[in-house]
Amino acid sequence: MDERFEAAPIGVLETTPDGVVTAVTDRAAALLDVDPAGADKRAIGEIFPESVDNSIPRAFEGGLSQRTTVEQYYPGLDRWLEVTLAPADASVFVYLQDVTSHHEHEREIEHLRDDLDRLTITNRLISDILAALVDASTREEIAATICERLGETDIYEFAWVGERELGGDELVIRASAGTTGRTLEQIGDCLDDGVAPPEGRAVETGTPEIVQPLGGEQSVPESIRRAAFADGLQSLLAIPLSYGSNVYGVVGIYSSNQDAFSERERASFGTVGEMAGFAINAARHRNQLLSDTLVELTLEITDQDAPLVAASKGSGELVLDGTVPQGSKLLCYVTVTDQSPDAVAETLAETEGTTATRVIGEYDTGGSLELRLDEETPLGLLATQGAAIQHAAYENGRGECVIELSPAEDVRRVAEAVTREYEGSVVAKRQRERELATSREFRDELSDRLTDRQQNALRTAFFAEYFQSPRGSSAEEVANALGITGPTLLYHLRAGQRKLLSEFFEATDDGTRE
Repeated sequence: MDERFEAAPIGVLETTPDGVVTAVTDRAAALLDVDPAGADKRAIGEIFPESVDNSIPRAFEGGLSQRTTVEQYYPGLDRWLEVTLAPADASVFVYLQDVTSHHEHEREIEHLRDDLDRLTITNRLISDILAALVDASTREEIAATICERLGETDIYEFAWVGERELGGDELVIRASAGTTGRTLEQIGDCLDDGVAPPEGRAVETGTPEIVQPLGGEQSVPESIRRAAFADGLQSLLAIPLSYGSNVYGVVGIYSSNQDAFSERERASFGTVGEMAGFAINAARHRNQLLSDTLVELTLEITDQDAPLVAASKGSGELVLDGTVPQGSKLLCYVTVTDQSPDAVAETLAETEGTTATRVIGEYDTGGSLELRLDEETPLGLLATQGAAIQHAAYENGRGECVIELSPAEDVRRVAEAVTREYEGSVVAKRQRERELATSREFRDELSDRLTDRQQNALRTAFFAEYFQSPRGSSAEEVANALGITGPTLLYHLRAGQRKLLSEFFEATDDGTRE
């Protein structure tokens, strides 16, 4: 072989027309992972490792008459080679070039393209789910909406929604859709037996759970793994349905693809879980507003770690005037009687769970305060559980809180949300009829006309004594409490006041609309 072939950037072999190697360059030997000294006089089929088609040795069987180029993957080498067979007068030259990086690049591009296509489909699917959740008015509709949208697509096999059983901590299946096979049946059996599937862990931790591959995860009950294997399922994503600190349930999504859930998909489905939790929370409040009867619960709190209980150890009384939810915080307005509001505010500021305090007004017998509580405080826990706080008073290191719930709510769970974390007990429970419908309907209609921001602005300004004369809070102080600018506050106040006044002045004396 010409010595110049040794300097070539590719590997070169020279063979006889029937495929016997007569010369091999060092680069060719390295690409084929053979000893160049032992390659001479061997058949080409002994030099080349096996591939799917074995096209190079076979090419010599029928005699080579023209130049031929093929690309093949060689598993033994874990390498792609471009091989060119070039017949000469009495020889055949075999040129070898490693094209693995090119194929890996192409594969990466294809993988990214598949991911993009899948992400586009997923985002469209999630957008449809979010739009449908806006119209869902009951928890049953919310569960069915999620399952139908996810379970009846081509990219997932099935989906199911589980919720905590009324009066207990166990999960129960509320809805499912898609090709559930034996897997959902086994999930139901495990739930009945008190064995937690991955979806149960998502509910307990409030964080998504992903299992890829499903069959190899020992934390998944064996019966579910066996059923999933039989049904051809390889991956699972469990998304908690949560709002604030409340986890109402979980959606389990199953796929036959082992790598079905990318990091982006998981983040997108997290939005679905939060939106579904918000919708469930809204449905709970809607049930409470529309229910003809209410459950009234009175709780006694004696835990000295509770902020308002701790602040009431001295003389006098603290009475809750109103609350305004602010995401994971609860803005509270309190009247202080027979105590210095400054002293109470100082005590509260040093108590865990209170993030901000402000004295609104001082009077001869006390004053008024604004404070912001964490959701892990007793009042914060009640608010996140969907309870309407009607009254709360604190005196001598003891507090009493009266809340209202819809009869459809799990009263025991709401109470335990507080008593599990703080010393306290339920001292009274009664069911009563709601006030006259005309009064309720009037308030509901006013509430429907106001946006959430307008309601929060008016409610905060009212309890902060912005409308008092003299004012207990300035516009800047109310805006700071809401985390908005002064002009934004005034915009919401004016818009809300106009709607309230329009509702009042457009009504006739007998209460009907003109």
